Amino acid sequence: MPLDSEILILLFFGFFIIATLYSSVGFGGGSSYLALLSLFAFSFFFIRSNALVCNLLVVSGSTYLFYKNGHFSIKDFLPFIITSIPMAFLGALFKLDEKVFFILLGITLILSAISLFYQTFSKNVSKSKVYPKYMSYVLGIGIGLLSGLVGIGGGIFLAPLLHHLRWGKPVKIAALSAFFILVNSISGLAGLLLSDTLEVSWHITLVLLFAVLLGGQLGVRFSLKKASPKAIRIGTAILVILVGLRVLIVKGL
Repeated sequence: MPLDSEILILLFFGFFIIATLYSSVGFGGGSSYLALLSLFAFSFFFIRSNALVCNLLVVSGSTYLFYKNGHFSIKDFLPFIITSIPMAFLGALFKLDEKVFFILLGITLILSAISLFYQTFSKNVSKSKVYPKYMSYVLGIGIGLLSGLVGIGGGIFLAPLLHHLRWGKPVKIAALSAFFILVNSISGLAGLLLSDTLEVSWHITLVLLFAVLLGGQLGVRFSLKKASPKAIRIGTAILVILVGLRVLIVKGL
């Protein structure tokens, strides 16, 4: 699809900033990729597909670095993953009506912004609590389905919940979020492929992938060094909630 070079450059820097920001807290940035792409005349199939592809690239690097630095616990992560993978796949299979999609997208963006605010202002708690395993499976089901329907990895919803529940240390939650997004993005892309709704334009998509590769590697290194770009996260959350309201009102309602 044709695209002005000025818009492509704007998207490049936008995706770079988003990837840097979100990967610093273990996220892929899917909700903000959706927000940014929805401002332009892309089809909603293209929006979903590219958000998941960019998510996948960002969190692949994040997951590797978290694993390399000893923050990865497959035993604790597995209950979330077992149920989220099939639900993300099923969600992506749905061929949503465009209006329904934008309503879901607008609501998801607003909730994502609220989650990002919570993530930014929540206090780190050193003492963790122990919860029954079924809670992990239930969270995987709900967030996995939403991930597949809209085209995000779901980490932006999972992480604030786990912080609130005091499930573990912040760096462990960030590692789980990255891995959660990784597997759900793969599952969601498989669902889009099977339902014949996977839509990419390699001229645009490769530029976006290069942007998130650079940003993702930069952001996860901030995370491992315990840096926290709070002001940028707040600004992004404000932008996402405004775009979410615009999408909901202009394209959804």
